[in-house]
Amino acid sequence: MEPKFKSSRAPWSTQPSLKEMANEVGIDFDRFIDGLAANRSDTELAAEFGVNSQVIYRLRDHFEHYGLHSIMGQD
Repeated sequence: MEPKFKSSRAPWSTQPSLKEMANEVGIDFDRFIDGLAANRSDTELAAEFGVNSQVIYRLRDHFEHYGLHSIMGQD
């Protein structure tokens, strides 16, 4: 019988962090997080940052699925 090896999982991801994504589209990360915490709508945040509401939707969706960082298991 051959030994069974568990496949290792890398402790990093190629997925960008939410902060990187916000910076890329010119959105102040801290103000964006404050807006999420205040439960502001995508339309409100889009108007504040001067971007399309679809941009806010994508950032919010990323936050809801991956959190602030997509990196797991860092030392």
